[in-house]
Amino acid sequence: MTAVSLVLAALVSIAALTLSHRYAWWRTTVDYQRPRILMYHMVREPEPGAKFNKLRVSPENFEQQLRWLKEEGWHFASMSDLVNAESLPAKTVVLTFDDGYEDNLLNADPVLERYDAKATLYVVEDRFDRDWSTSKKAHHDSGELMRESKLSDEQLEQMIASGRWELGGHTRTHANLARLSDAERETEIGDARRSLAERFAVPVDSFAYPFGIYAAEDVIAARTAGFSTAVTTEEGIPSDVTAQAMELPRIKVSGKDSMGAFKLRMRTGFRGA
Repeated sequence: MTAVSLVLAALVSIAALTLSHRYAWWRTTVDYQRPRILMYHMVREPEPGAKFNKLRVSPENFEQQLRWLKEEGWHFASMSDLVNAESLPAKTVVLTFDDGYEDNLLNADPVLERYDAKATLYVVEDRFDRDWSTSKKAHHDSGELMRESKLSDEQLEQMIASGRWELGGHTRTHANLARLSDAERETEIGDARRSLAERFAVPVDSFAYPFGIYAAEDVIAARTAGFSTAVTTEEGIPSDVTAQAMELPRIKVSGKDSMGAFKLRMRTGFRGA
């Protein structure tokens, strides 16, 4: 073997090992009786050079994902269905959307309708003119998320009326719960839940911890407020929905994922190693 051939063989081996590590095809398939909870934010085209493009799944990719789920026999459920998780069929998937972006109605909803799917929307009650990313990291002050169009209350009413969308709580202002006093925590979690339920005259029974940042006192506050389930940003597939009801992991769907990565996440809960 020539020196050039040896170099090429080495490069191929390195590439194969890198892809194996990145996509972890060797991971064991998680039992399909365990429901998958997918986490989305926006369904829209990415912006060149933007910081938060992982949160932007293109409409084309979103449709491809739902088409594949439908063709593969996945059953679309909402978070309220998980209260009786043991009665759900194998290959159950729950689509969740965080924050309340307008593209959820403009771009995601038509795809849900085409594939007879439904979703749970974790909406920030006071969501306008807020750059909540700074609540996590002060240097995230570009205003990128603040400039994203948010759903109006009238649009939320339209989505709820369609029967495809279920409303969940995501605090009043997308607060960093780790920085709150007990009184502020009650306002952000409990008062926001009651306000949403009264405004839209629907149950608001599931909660999403902003940024995935939470502690024991936040779990207690969410349960005390009346939420029956709560989702985190911890990646994975629930092993016991009942036991994990207030700290449910989700599968993160990134705008940078290929279809192969999406399929792997559905099989194992993770993109790679």
